[in-house]
Amino acid sequence: MLKKQSIADDPIKMEEETIIIAALSTLSSSKLSDLTHFILSLTNCHLRRLSAVLSSPSLFFLTLHHLQSLSLSDKILLIARHLLSSLHHFASHFEPTPPPPPPSSSIRQRDLDAVLLLLLLCEVHQQNPEALQGISSLKWRAVLIQLYSDTMLTLTGGGGNVLMQYIEMVTRCRRFVGVMARENGGKEWKEVAASPAAVVALPSVEVRSGGGVECVICKEEMREGRDVCELPCEHSFHWMCILPWLRKRNTCPCCRFRLPTDDVFGEIQRLWELLVKASSGGLDGE
Repeated sequence: MLKKQSIADDPIKMEEETIIIAALSTLSSSKLSDLTHFILSLTNCHLRRLSAVLSSPSLFFLTLHHLQSLSLSDKILLIARHLLSSLHHFASHFEPTPPPPPPSSSIRQRDLDAVLLLLLLCEVHQQNPEALQGISSLKWRAVLIQLYSDTMLTLTGGGGNVLMQYIEMVTRCRRFVGVMARENGGKEWKEVAASPAAVVALPSVEVRSGGGVECVICKEEMREGRDVCELPCEHSFHWMCILPWLRKRNTCPCCRFRLPTDDVFGEIQRLWELLVKASSGGLDGE
């Protein structure tokens, strides 16, 4: 019998789930309904794919072999890309003009099968660490099928249950990615370059009458009539100053506002900070 770990035993996970729920509570009823229906459709698609993997012995062992052939860093990246795609579905509702999903969030079918199976294996380990010990991988499939069946029963309550399950998946993935990044000798999050697409889309604005505003990078005045770069946070800089800056980091020099980035882990952090800000009332979800 699998033993379910209580969410109440994990205060950090509860805090992260609370952040997402608080952010979603700021959405209008129509946006929340659209998001719930989208996640319901996406979850059903993932469950059908996982069902196909589990019901076919050959596909199951091909997917398991692919998963076992990946290095630890590749497994972390696989989950990170899945997390990025999931966060994008949430965060896009809080950006006035949401950027398209980053290329780094796209996942091939074989990798999607692998990450869905990996998450199911993690769920088994979380509920009962001994469930897969002492048995061959040939018998893993039977254990996973039982957990899959139990999961399907918990989702019969409709969109609300599916949304909560999705939120729990996002928080588990985020914690896993953060912990594994630290344990592998790196910082959980680091400075990364802004996405070239985001930089190209930045507007050029003319310094209004009077000038006198200082570019905080070079400490020189931005003269009246000169075209300068304006970030979405409305801070302006000389183009020759901000472009080298954004090739190294995706943050505003003044307020640390984050531009989109092609780095998987950097984009995860940007989207998470967007949800944190929304949960505290710092964004308008309407």
